[in-house]
Amino acid sequence: MAELLLGPVLRHVDRTSATVWVETDSPCVVTVACEDGVASAATWTVFGHHYVLVVVEGLTPGRSREYRVLLDERTCWPDERSNYPPSVLRTPSADDEERDLNLVFGSCRWSSPPSTEAGEERRLDPDALDTLARRLMRSPDEPLPDALLLLGDQVYADETSRAMQNRLARRRDLDEPPGGQIADFEEYTLLYHESWSDPQIRWLLSTVPSAMIFDDHDVIDDWNTSHAWRADMAATDWWSERIAGALASYWIYQHVGNLDPAALARNEVLAAVRAAAPGEDVGPLLHEFALRADAEAEGKTSTRWSFRRDFGRTRLLMIDSRAGRVLTTDRRAMIGADELAWITEQADEGGYDHLLIGTSLPWLLPSGIHDLESWNEALCAGARGPRLARWSEWLRRAGDLEHWAAFRESFDALSALIGRIALHGPRAGGPAPATVCVLSGDVHHVYAAEAHWLGSGEGPRAGDAAGGAARVYQLTCSPVHNSVPPAIRIGFRFGWGRTATRIGRALAAHARLTPLPVEWTKLGGPWFGNHLMTLTLRGRRATLSLDRAENGRRHRAARLRRVGRATLRGD
Repeated sequence: MAELLLGPVLRHVDRTSATVWVETDSPCVVTVACEDGVASAATWTVFGHHYVLVVVEGLTPGRSREYRVLLDERTCWPDERSNYPPSVLRTPSADDEERDLNLVFGSCRWSSPPSTEAGEERRLDPDALDTLARRLMRSPDEPLPDALLLLGDQVYADETSRAMQNRLARRRDLDEPPGGQIADFEEYTLLYHESWSDPQIRWLLSTVPSAMIFDDHDVIDDWNTSHAWRADMAATDWWSERIAGALASYWIYQHVGNLDPAALARNEVLAAVRAAAPGEDVGPLLHEFALRADAEAEGKTSTRWSFRRDFGRTRLLMIDSRAGRVLTTDRRAMIGADELAWITEQADEGGYDHLLIGTSLPWLLPSGIHDLESWNEALCAGARGPRLARWSEWLRRAGDLEHWAAFRESFDALSALIGRIALHGPRAGGPAPATVCVLSGDVHHVYAAEAHWLGSGEGPRAGDAAGGAARVYQLTCSPVHNSVPPAIRIGFRFGWGRTATRIGRALAAHARLTPLPVEWTKLGGPWFGNHLMTLTLRGRRATLSLDRAENGRRHRAARLRRVGRATLRGD
């Protein structure tokens, strides 16, 4: 009999449908059943592992109902021995604009089982996602979040736990590259199991819809930093299997569940996987797809990892800021022309009160650090000669200088789009949204900043929001479960200061950079520790809450403590 190995993970949910992801230990037919809907699908096999994505359609809008998962007609979820609350499917109704929409987001979750007891291996504060799950399980009257937005580094392929390294050592010699890092698809499956098997996390993912995007540690630190970086990795004898395993497993465990039913129906890779004959292993198909997708960092654009999700009158555009970079000897771009056109098309379609742009890497950094990265990019391109270019390439990789600021072409393009939408609204018509919020992680600290444009006519100026323009924010929340060394904390604090800003302006002048199209003001931060942010949206109003995971006093359980709350738009 087939057994449930991982999941169920509740992914895309709209008014009449819900998508549930499952991994089993052998081929079977998986059924998801609730009181007003039932759907079944056969698992597909990838290198001996078995997965399925079940789309339950025809659900009644505006209802919450418990659901079950059956393997070959035998109920495997919920476990009859479990004392956890039931997993539920909640579909929004047509008039959900009259209630709060709560979206919880963060990034960078390093997991070592048990996730809340790092012990001697890494002394970390409690896992904020695990702590949220425990709080929700203990408080059945507390409203569940409407979605979890996980903004990168869901797994750490290059920083594995001691327990994981012991497992890897039973497969291969860790004295050979890539050592204690993840090497291939099989090892990625172990990594996802370590991260998602935590009982509280498993329950949380089974009952709160989720949207996910990768960042570098899902693959390797500094992934796709530059053309030179890619050349160095291609010269190794282990990178090909690493990147193939990374992208194939990401497609299975994270990406495919991001898509709505219509996008799933159009997805050619999923169609090929589902069309496989019974017993056929589609591992080679996904391996080839992953290698082809990796080659697109040289400017090709046939694979799109970015996606759109609408929550009533709130639109989320989750942007791939890693795999689709243009990295050639004469050009650097965070996103290619086709990707920018897609983002623009989705933003211009209109019909929303709030536009959320999810990107694992912050659009707006501390001002001094922003100018440093833009200066470095210009020197890498030869703005001050070949000798400084070689040194700057080393600095780019050593200092992780590869955020939006280090891809100035893409920074300016995204800024122009945000500014136009914020002031003039979508081209399809209708007013400007109330807010445009860029949600990010990566940098292992938390901050909020508000953007203002500089009189170019391409976006709102300070005070324009009162006249109908959107308020524009950078909201950065990282990590969910990790840490940052004291020296780097000092650097981030310094980066927001006046001295760093003056140094940054001098660097910009040295590199002969064109003036920035936007300026920004820090509203709060930097804060350090394990955090989650919550956006609460209702009509054109928006508020932001920040919660930090802390150890309980006198042997009490870890808790989430509210450390900040701000009104982003009060209309």
